[in-house]
Amino acid sequence: MAQKLKQINDISIGDNLRKLRNAANLTQEQVVAQLQLRNLPTSRSVYSQIEAGTYNIRISELIALAEIFHTDFNTIFNGLIHDK
Repeated sequence: MAQKLKQINDISIGDNLRKLRNAANLTQEQVVAQLQLRNLPTSRSVYSQIEAGTYNIRISELIALAEIFHTDFNTIFNGLIHDK
């Protein structure tokens, strides 16, 4: 069973992923193609949901996105400290 990270309404990595994608000058379709090359079947609709924070991203997808964007997890999770 694939492990997933649940994105909650007020804590989402989607904005950071969108910024990283834009910084890499990639379209959502290009990111999806890169995920598919890594044997991670993903549609543009699903990837759009990841950036919107409404999709519980799989850890395998997160690892692949870090590779695609040439970044690390600290950057992906930057600014997401949540105080309760």
